[in-house]
Amino acid sequence: MRRASLLAWAALALLSAGLGVWQLRESRWRGPLYCIEAPGQVWGVAPVPAGATPTCPESRSYREEVRSGQARVEQYVLSGWQPRALLPPLEAGGYVPLGGPEGLYRDADEFAALLSRGAEQIQYVADKLPGPQTLVTLSGR
Repeated sequence: MRRASLLAWAALALLSAGLGVWQLRESRWRGPLYCIEAPGQVWGVAPVPAGATPTCPESRSYREEVRSGQARVEQYVLSGWQPRALLPPLEAGGYVPLGGPEGLYRDADEFAALLSRGAEQIQYVADKLPGPQTLVTLSGR
């Protein structure tokens, strides 16, 4: 009887550990920052600069695309109009802007650049929001 009790407790402990691991993995996809692959890092290559707040698209379809690995996206909100604010951390991580420092597209309310590191590419888009604030969206695979 004592051995059966011990086996039951061991099985319960193993089940609890398995559920804990599953919960940790699944909680990312239910949370508001589901798209941030490495918390505290921009695209996993450099620390998030002071004043940049991570966020993710609210779209359910985008969430599924990120979860399935079809897309990768990270977003950051900054106060004021700072369209190039996340370029230095990405450059420190080895990414180089194609088309030079002026980017591929620039106007009063939007800035876009394509960054590469070897065969890997990131689309960098900064949009001016009311307030004013800047929304920087990084996307790639």
